[in-house]
Amino acid sequence: MPLPVRALVSASLLVLAAACAGEPAQPVKAAADVDWPFYGGDAGGQRYSAAAQITPANVTGLKVAWTYSTGDLARHPKAIEHAAFENTPILAGGRLYVCSQFNRVSALDPGTGKELWAHDPGIDDSVHYPNDNICRGVTYWADPEAPAGAACAARIFLPTVDRRLIALDAATGAPCTGFGKGGTVDVGQGVLLERKGQMQITSPPVIVNGVIVVGSSIDDNQRVEEVSGVVRAYDARTGAPKWAFDPLANAGPGVKAGAANVWAPMSADPARGLVFLPTSSASPDFFGGLRPGNGGMANSVVALDAATGQPRWSFQTVHHDIWDYDIPAQPTLADVGYGGRTTPAVIQATKQGLIFTLARDTGAPVIPVEERPAPQGGAPGEPLSPTQPFPIAPKPLSPTKISEKDAYGLTPWDRGKCRELIRGARHEGIYTPPSTQGTILYPFTGGGVNWGGLAFDAGRQVVYVNTSSALHRVTLIPVDKVQATKQAEMGKEVSAQRGAPYGMKREVLLSPLGLPCNPPPWGQLHAVDMRTGKVLWEVPLGTTRDLAPGSQLLLGNVGVPNAGGPVATASGLVFIGAAMDDYLRAFDGASGRELWKGRLPAGGQATPMTYVWKGRQYVVIAAGGHGKSNTKRGDSVVAFALPGPLT
Repeated sequence: MPLPVRALVSASLLVLAAACAGEPAQPVKAAADVDWPFYGGDAGGQRYSAAAQITPANVTGLKVAWTYSTGDLARHPKAIEHAAFENTPILAGGRLYVCSQFNRVSALDPGTGKELWAHDPGIDDSVHYPNDNICRGVTYWADPEAPAGAACAARIFLPTVDRRLIALDAATGAPCTGFGKGGTVDVGQGVLLERKGQMQITSPPVIVNGVIVVGSSIDDNQRVEEVSGVVRAYDARTGAPKWAFDPLANAGPGVKAGAANVWAPMSADPARGLVFLPTSSASPDFFGGLRPGNGGMANSVVALDAATGQPRWSFQTVHHDIWDYDIPAQPTLADVGYGGRTTPAVIQATKQGLIFTLARDTGAPVIPVEERPAPQGGAPGEPLSPTQPFPIAPKPLSPTKISEKDAYGLTPWDRGKCRELIRGARHEGIYTPPSTQGTILYPFTGGGVNWGGLAFDAGRQVVYVNTSSALHRVTLIPVDKVQATKQAEMGKEVSAQRGAPYGMKREVLLSPLGLPCNPPPWGQLHAVDMRTGKVLWEVPLGTTRDLAPGSQLLLGNVGVPNAGGPVATASGLVFIGAAMDDYLRAFDGASGRELWKGRLPAGGQATPMTYVWKGRQYVVIAAGGHGKSNTKRGDSVVAFALPGPLT
């Protein structure tokens, strides 16, 4: 079969670039080795590296050092259309560990990308997983009590989309037979599902003092009494159950709901013996009449005692959520110098484009939070919260209100169509309740910030975070009209919310030309000074090059929606893929200026990582595209480095 045109063009550009590279590579000063042993760089998820060999002065010299293929493209040629390569590799114990879309975990040589071992758990790719086939990461653990050199003295814990937690010998990839049954724990044991794929595990577990904690991803908007979002803990050596925590256990009498699960990555503070959970919304997303009250510990940052599963504190970021504004990102643990006082804190970014900063020991706001009046007049039987919490700083990083005069379009015709869409929907700013008229959610349920989270440079006291901007229109559908709506609007998301008096329809508001109806930028990268809460800079992120070839000249620098997060380094660089074009980028952390971009073989909707191995710094990203973003699919892990000889 001939190569696709896109592949031919990319290959031609690579040949041309090689032919034009006339100058020999400059010597590179060897650096001290630096690992990346956790999904978020460290247990607290700061996504920061002390690596400083690559600098703003030399970053333009980055070249592809090696590329590794997981093989998923060949093994799952049809199912890969419904997969997302969101993995962030980890480097620990001298090996780089990668988890593919279909949960195949590989150990690689960090300097060459050569596969050292691989374990395929045999995911059934005929099962439709509503949240796609995803493995954001694996977890490394060195048992402090194990004899040196013993089998499974160091372990890789692999979470799977079919609800398994698998322990593998980090040196060989062999299952740790003393863990669970033959190396596997069934995390969904005893959970009754209506169908396969209803409950997944998509994010890496965390380990605190020998206790491994795992969350779950649950299908949205299907019914009122959904599967419970219980977080479970096991003995990291044996797999024996330790405890279970249900965020809705204290939701109050008369509440009918499930979910409130933890699908995003968690964080850990081993010194305090705490694990930090970002909980999601209770079911169903867009009608809460059968779950009166604020939802217990749904939509909350929850600090649990890792030994017992007992909550130490919780802080709710949305009261009585009916907007799918669950907490999507890993809580970031950092010492924050706000107001001239250093406080051990939790920094939590949200889909609303808000950043909450909470004291790590108590959950009290470090940066004050105000309860502000929220729009009222929900659907009949909807007990809305009269207020919602807003931090006084930083400002919202995403726009939250739109009127028809703000409608975007390239021509008066398509702008007019967007004006009609906006004018015809209910919208009184953020937290306008869903309605049968159709309500605009702005930001849309993809963010603001999503699962990519933020990076924090503690020395500079700066948060780097990316956001997306689009409009969702959510329409409540009386229960007796749901089936007819499904049949009439086959290409749109229509869900029954079974057990509620309303189903729902959710759609992105686009012009007839397929462009967002809200004004650009549609994707941004921001820098926030956490000493003051002030936004230092914000710049568009990404281009429309791979969404609509040729459109970039017409649209300009509009930014695009994105999936994945940033990484900060000691030299002052910020690396990020995420955008819906096939690039990894480097930005100057001081100014926000884009300094470099490297072409990827497929969509880079993942969070990169960086490390120093045998004196050379590498920046690595998964490039396999994203099913829901419809970016180019693939199965590559790409490493960039400065190519010069080490001195």
